[in-house]
Amino acid sequence: MAIKDKPNPPRFRPFNNIFLILGIGFLAANFILPSILGPQIPGVPYSLFIHQVQEGDVARVQVGQNQIQFQLKPETEIGGEDLGQVYSTTPIFDLGLPTLLEEKGVEFAAAPPPKNGWIGNVLGWVIPPLIFVGIWQFFIRRGAGGGGPQGMLSIGKSKAKVYVEGEAAKTTFADVAGVEEAKTELVEIVDFLKTPGRYTQIGARIPKGVLLVGPPGTGKTLLAKAVAGEAGVPFFSISGSEFVEMFVGVGSSRVRDLFEQAKKQAPCIVFIDELDAIGKSRSSNGFYGGNDEREQTLNQLLSEMDGFAAEDATVIVLAATNRPEILDPALLRPGRFDRQVLVDRPALSGREAILKIHAQKVKLGDDVDLHAIATRTPGFAGADLANLVNEAALLAARSGRPAVAQTDFSEAIERVVAGLEKKSRVLNDKEKKIVAYHEVGHALVGSLMPGSGRVEKISIVSRGMAALGYTLQLPTEDRFLMDEAELRGQIATLLGGRSAEEIVFNSITTGASNDLQRATDLAEQMVTTFGMSKVLGPLAYQQGARPMFLDQGMPNARRSMSEETAQAIDREVKDIVETAHQQALEAIRHNRDLMETITTQLLETEALEGKTLHHLLDQVQAIPVT
Repeated sequence: MAIKDKPNPPRFRPFNNIFLILGIGFLAANFILPSILGPQIPGVPYSLFIHQVQEGDVARVQVGQNQIQFQLKPETEIGGEDLGQVYSTTPIFDLGLPTLLEEKGVEFAAAPPPKNGWIGNVLGWVIPPLIFVGIWQFFIRRGAGGGGPQGMLSIGKSKAKVYVEGEAAKTTFADVAGVEEAKTELVEIVDFLKTPGRYTQIGARIPKGVLLVGPPGTGKTLLAKAVAGEAGVPFFSISGSEFVEMFVGVGSSRVRDLFEQAKKQAPCIVFIDELDAIGKSRSSNGFYGGNDEREQTLNQLLSEMDGFAAEDATVIVLAATNRPEILDPALLRPGRFDRQVLVDRPALSGREAILKIHAQKVKLGDDVDLHAIATRTPGFAGADLANLVNEAALLAARSGRPAVAQTDFSEAIERVVAGLEKKSRVLNDKEKKIVAYHEVGHALVGSLMPGSGRVEKISIVSRGMAALGYTLQLPTEDRFLMDEAELRGQIATLLGGRSAEEIVFNSITTGASNDLQRATDLAEQMVTTFGMSKVLGPLAYQQGARPMFLDQGMPNARRSMSEETAQAIDREVKDIVETAHQQALEAIRHNRDLMETITTQLLETEALEGKTLHHLLDQVQAIPVT
């Protein structure tokens, strides 16, 4: 697909140059040349002129519209000038001047009109408006961003980019992976645009609007471009924020202009990215109505999507958002966005397919196993995997290798998950020992708890903003549900580091602050969201509806409740965390000797992974059941 742009205007603009030439000519004819070439006549005040007339010193006077010239009698001089000198003065409206001149016997007459007077009059009436028009056009073109044809008068015009069929490579469904269900839904849209008769002959009606819903980076915009590329139709692309301006009515004008352009090029696709920028619920402020810009834009969008006539049915609106819970209900009803397509994070097979697409752009070594990389990246979206491949390529180039190796991908995963390695952050021996026991405590407890991922690496090398060490756990398979025992096991794993510090040093440090926060949030979700409390029962106590794509690690605000209920929730949360804490302490005490062995090796190498780590953790003994 290629962007259809209008050619830039030429630098030389004859029309504007004519204005410039005429303006300079007007100024030269009326101000510059007369002052240079005209006679240099000394000027005197008008009062002195009247005084000379009354004294009888003036011989003749020539009265003009803007100037009075007079000549003195031979026997008179002013200021030491020669006799008979001609002077000038600026006239003042004086009806008695002719009478005074006649009484004193002064010869006077009106100044003859100049030979080019009519030219000056014409120029005086024509040139200023032309100069004004030229200046106006200059500012309009400046407002258009350097010579655009529409300028500031185009403020209500659509800013959508139009992609049309061209020679450039276009995006197709072959460039999209990991979202097979969404692709299947959109294939029907493509098929209708290519062969509409197959649907219309049996009375079927294609959806007018398709809403792509999913977390950031899952490929919603890429899917929309693939639909346009497969169908071979014009594709109007615009962001929801481009409709919003400070002036009320501009956004709705742009919506009208966008749909007018789309109807002229039907069949076509209109894609609105980040629909929530203009589609936010009108009742979100607690009341309906209003005259703000965003609401007017939304009303116009609703009207345009409802106003398609039969001949305009091949204008299909695609939109994307990652916050569907805040959209206005009027947008989601049948007849507008009839179909919602979920574009979720890919599963294991989808991640592998995405890696294969992006790996085609880099040189891979013989040891690269994309399936293993996909296994180690649960929860990664398409954009995350694209960034991962690029990070691995950068690491390989930095090391001077001709191709990307498996170790580059492993390091790239750690950079994305744990942060940049901080080799300059050097710990003293005491701190390094505390961090080592802390991370080994996480690994020991995590290897025993049900539902926990497999421990792949333990490191005491600082990464990211605050992590002095880390334990990398990766799931062996994609999981979508977790039971109560597995959630309690996660909390115990989070508390394993703090428990190791208590047992070995008989004290605790500030290093477990993030672990405690995550453990407390997870326990509170078990009580207030998942209904896993026998005391409070299967009730939800979170504040309102949780955002659809909010990470589960985020804390939830509680809804309004009685003081007794809040105290009961606090007791339940504390009981869950304390039970997990005791479970972690027992696991570490039962494997104290193994913890010393692993910690000693970790202090020597600063990192344990692969077969060496797995061999050590396979020796962990389960807590005996009492």
